[in-house]
Amino acid sequence: MANILIIDDETGILQLMSKVCKRQGHTTFTCLTGKEGIAKLDSVSPDLMIVDLKIGDMLGLDIIEHSQQNHPQTRVIMVTGHGSVDSAVQAMKLGAFDYLTKPFELADLQRTINLALKEKAPGDSSPCPTITDSSELELHLSHSQLIGTSPKITEILTLVGKIADNNSPVLLEGEFGTGKQMVARHLHNSSNRNPAPFKTLQCSALPENLLEIELFGHPAGESQSIFTRAAGGTVVLEEINVLPLRLQSQLETYLEESAERRLQASSPDHLEARVITTSTIPLEKCISEGTFREDLYYKLSVIPVPIPSLRDRKEDIPLLIEYFLDRYSKTTRNKAYEIDSYAKKLLELYRWPGNVGELQNAIERACCLCEKNHIRPSDLPPKVIQKLELPGSEQQTTQPIPLGESLSNYIRKQERLFISETLKFNNGSREKTAGMLGVSIATLYRKMGLKIEREKALS
Repeated sequence: MANILIIDDETGILQLMSKVCKRQGHTTFTCLTGKEGIAKLDSVSPDLMIVDLKIGDMLGLDIIEHSQQNHPQTRVIMVTGHGSVDSAVQAMKLGAFDYLTKPFELADLQRTINLALKEKAPGDSSPCPTITDSSELELHLSHSQLIGTSPKITEILTLVGKIADNNSPVLLEGEFGTGKQMVARHLHNSSNRNPAPFKTLQCSALPENLLEIELFGHPAGESQSIFTRAAGGTVVLEEINVLPLRLQSQLETYLEESAERRLQASSPDHLEARVITTSTIPLEKCISEGTFREDLYYKLSVIPVPIPSLRDRKEDIPLLIEYFLDRYSKTTRNKAYEIDSYAKKLLELYRWPGNVGELQNAIERACCLCEKNHIRPSDLPPKVIQKLELPGSEQQTTQPIPLGESLSNYIRKQERLFISETLKFNNGSREKTAGMLGVSIATLYRKMGLKIEREKALS
């Protein structure tokens, strides 16, 4: 077993990574600051160091440089966010073994640790321990489940079952936030490649020179390509539509050579990484605009999988709401959250231009703002309520504007119309209407004037 040094200024992530390493039988040393980390590195000289890119008192790159100069035998794994992938590539040039982008799954951390230690000691044939406690895997840093029972999601799940174990490239096309990486992860987890690495590369996150190094390795052999590091597993190239034309040509050549190697008995299939690409813009449109190579498109789209927007599978929203509420409760170790029926209805009726990602953010926001773990309409983002299309309101709001009428009188009429339509939406419930509008019952009665008072007297 190995000595592993972990340096991260987020206590929760630090403890979680330490627990994963300990479950594999390793000895861990944890540090919250870079200064403390360097001191521990010099005193312990560990087999492996896991370091965050941005620590409170210094950059992880400085720690990696110190490690390579003074402890070249120590393998290094860098942890970074998507926006700092270029710095992660710099870490690879400094000698880091690999990097993980947040959010990541604990299983990915475990696999990367195993690969780093195996490369350090190639003669060690002993199997690496694995996590057996399923409760640990529930505390993941990103989700990989496909949530939904709609016909479109069912169709994707069926297709994944058919194509999981073959080597053909897969193209996932869909809007931002539809869950393309989730589908890619589900495809990997469902395949016989599951024990091997799952690597993602955001093509829009790197300048062209660093993107070339990450895709195809450093010419001088200073760093491996993402395909080499994911050998036997899966590589996901996100936003492939922004890949520069020069690199598109190189990628087309790489895929052609990979196909030829698979046909040769001397190159076993498991050494090749499966390629999954994603795009928010239909690649056929990019071809017509001259920004994407047609020959590369045909190599990447052997199995095209369109990912539906959330508004096209609205029947899945209730399941997603419950999933995100449960997930947030588990990750914060808080008691279960509840959402009242009309707040839930608002979420179901909203069009979600940001798709599943926007819904997840809305749920997290509501969990942070709600009282006593009970979510009400006032806890939801204002745009969820403001953009709600109430029954009958369209006909009313398209009437000619009464020019010449006083502004205060016009506003008062529109206010009453809005309250009246909200009452209809809530089947006449004044309590629900007041809650949805964020006003008291008394204010609701006052806004509607005598009409409401008569209704009150008759009820």
